[in-house]
Amino acid sequence: MNVTKPVYLIAGGRGRKSLKSIINMIRDDTTKTKPAVAYVGVASGDSFPFYLMMSAMIKEAGDCQIRRVLIAPKKADLNKAEAILESADAVFMSGGDVEAGMHILEEKKMVGFLTGLFKRGKVFFGVSAGSIMLGREWVRWKDPEDDSTAELFPCLGITPVICDTHAEADDWQELKSALRLEEEDAQGYGIPSGSCLKVYPDGRIEALDGAVTRFVKRGENITRQPELLPEREVTK
Repeated sequence: MNVTKPVYLIAGGRGRKSLKSIINMIRDDTTKTKPAVAYVGVASGDSFPFYLMMSAMIKEAGDCQIRRVLIAPKKADLNKAEAILESADAVFMSGGDVEAGMHILEEKKMVGFLTGLFKRGKVFFGVSAGSIMLGREWVRWKDPEDDSTAELFPCLGITPVICDTHAEADDWQELKSALRLEEEDAQGYGIPSGSCLKVYPDGRIEALDGAVTRFVKRGENITRQPELLPEREVTK
């Protein structure tokens, strides 16, 4: 029996509506009036101001407890971090820098622990860089001035999708760069500000609170596909 839960990938920006829906879902799923959310802030180096901002936003979206998980500091108590993650009703991956966040998780040997939690049924949701980290992989450049140095690096793989967030202003250039390094027919999702992508355990994908841009690799080309629309818009 598959106990894994859907994963929620929020773009950020105007994402409060999605956060409210997710907190309500967690409350209904756990039957707790005030569910506990473990906050993972490695993508920002466990920045305290960033934590204050994001935790306030989550609390505003729904009545819940926010438990800060410290992983990045040199003297972080990883046993304590694992205990908080284990006991929480859901895990939130916050924003920042994707590559830096993944480096910290790998260095602290936390990747396997997090993916294990997901396989045992823990709800995961992220915003901005945190959403990208929940996906399969992302792109980096050895030399930012040289496109030929682009390469993929692994992320958590909690969901198999490749996505970018709130990059609609530059027409999803980094997402397109990532897809050029993928296999034929690989798909990528651009989640605009205010939108959310919900990925089910069976691979089904649903847009929430706004359209999601889709691309597919066809030979040397990255082709834009029809937008993924929220179900309520599809049925109009």
